[in-house]
Amino acid sequence: MEEKKINRKAENRKKFFRALFKRKIVIIGAVGVGIFVLMAILAPLIAPYDPAAVSLMATNQGPSAEHLLGTDNFGRDVLSRIIYGARVSLLVGVFAVAIACVIGTFLGMLAAYFGGWVDAVIMRMCEAVMAIPNTVLAMALIAVFGGGMRNLAIILGVSTIPGYVRMMRAQALSTKELDYIMAGKLQGSSNLRLMYKHILPNCLSPIIVMMTQQVGQTILVEAGLSFLGIGISIPTASWGTMVSDGKAFLMTNPVFAISPGVCIALLVICLNLFGDGIRDALDPRLRGEA
Repeated sequence: MEEKKINRKAENRKKFFRALFKRKIVIIGAVGVGIFVLMAILAPLIAPYDPAAVSLMATNQGPSAEHLLGTDNFGRDVLSRIIYGARVSLLVGVFAVAIACVIGTFLGMLAAYFGGWVDAVIMRMCEAVMAIPNTVLAMALIAVFGGGMRNLAIILGVSTIPGYVRMMRAQALSTKELDYIMAGKLQGSSNLRLMYKHILPNCLSPIIVMMTQQVGQTILVEAGLSFLGIGISIPTASWGTMVSDGKAFLMTNPVFAISPGVCIALLVICLNLFGDGIRDALDPRLRGEA
């Protein structure tokens, strides 16, 4: 019996990966995300220079053999700062989404399972947060708590919690009425066991899809806030800050501003393509099984 269960899990994994990578565009997205992740992890090894090293004798230089993407207005190597900027963008994006997912999933499950005043309080709080645009709310919270990677990840995570609450609540409302949940209640299983052993695993598919797509959106918001000067503080390498610094030199040194902007676009596009592939692989109707 145990062997059959293991074989079934292995077969399900094979079906998932087969459905995930059956389209070339998803493979391209996955490879792109993998390249950026490796670039972030191996930044200290592959960056040719210290991203914060200033050289006033080599400011605003164009691409050359010494500096492949040139230098910025402080003489810092643009390629090195782009490589380290990938680490900043991915860390902020992933941690913000993880915070939003954990808190939002928990609150959504509570709202759906207990209903009544618990549901009313949680949903009214979410509606209050959703009434304020994410960027505006993030700007207000940054003004109070300050910027930096840790604060920015927490703030962006808090501002996107309502989406996960609503998604989890919608999934859990239908799941909690299924027969095996009712059977668990009749057998005396605790509410906590029912929520985390039975309801949560059966509601995770749309949450996983939402997470992969939300990382790209969070990276865009982080880049926008850094571009405005209220996100990642100097001298930490950030793609948004680099675009902001380089906009004044578009005519004389266009690579300075364009290269980090291209990296932002490529990473977000690759994340969205990969997220679409995961959505198709997790949905039986989209992979032709229903």
